[in-house]
Amino acid sequence: MTNRGTILMNRAIVRRPGRSVISGLSTADLGQPDYNLALTQHQAYVRALKDCGLETMVLPPLESFPDSTFVEDVALVTEKGAIITRPGTQFREGEIHFIVPVLKKFYPTVRSIIPPGTLDAGDVLDIDGHFIIGLSERTNKAGARQCTDHLKAMGYSAATLTVRSGVHLKSEVSYLGRNILLTTEAYAEEPLFEKYKKCILPLEETYAANTVQVNGTVLIPSGFPTAKSLVESAGFTTRSLYMTEYQKLDGGLSCLSLRFRSH
Repeated sequence: MTNRGTILMNRAIVRRPGRSVISGLSTADLGQPDYNLALTQHQAYVRALKDCGLETMVLPPLESFPDSTFVEDVALVTEKGAIITRPGTQFREGEIHFIVPVLKKFYPTVRSIIPPGTLDAGDVLDIDGHFIIGLSERTNKAGARQCTDHLKAMGYSAATLTVRSGVHLKSEVSYLGRNILLTTEAYAEEPLFEKYKKCILPLEETYAANTVQVNGTVLIPSGFPTAKSLVESAGFTTRSLYMTEYQKLDGGLSCLSLRFRSH
């Protein structure tokens, strides 16, 4: 199944986790990740992207940056252009220098967020070319303003909202396609989302709110039956992936890749 009005993606960029991933930032309090299991889960994730039709570039690990496997945060990629972010934790800021030359292989022009702006792309939700930017501890107003300007210059629209809970906006809201959001109760009544249909998750399945829709298949974390049922009842095919080691690091399915269409 493909989504009406959605241009199929054909590429993904991922970064293999380094051994330092066990020291990554986290508020989850679920224990230290197991590196070997994290690597196995990452390999399964890459296979899933390829099975969904994406030519997937696997970048080498960056041991100096434990969170660098969460490559989504350092760039916002669209069909019309890319924006290099400025992560809201100084601990991660250096990661951007490693993603710039990669993106320049696909985009003639790469825009950037500059000081005093901060932006994690995990706070940016793309709803068919309309972007909702979450203001959080990682993304400030200056960063959101710059991002909005860049997106408008590319022909997109954007709006901002304050992140109510979770590390990033996309920790608790995903766009499935066909005008449907998967969300926690925290965003169920959000005015910016009032025109969309919603699959609302119970509190105990909050982690499953971060999903990835890839060319009609929705990747969801294993172990969350309500999320799986809701997404399938909405008419989507699902593929479950074990994400236990990334959950320990506040990371979700969308965090692990940059997904886009390249001509």
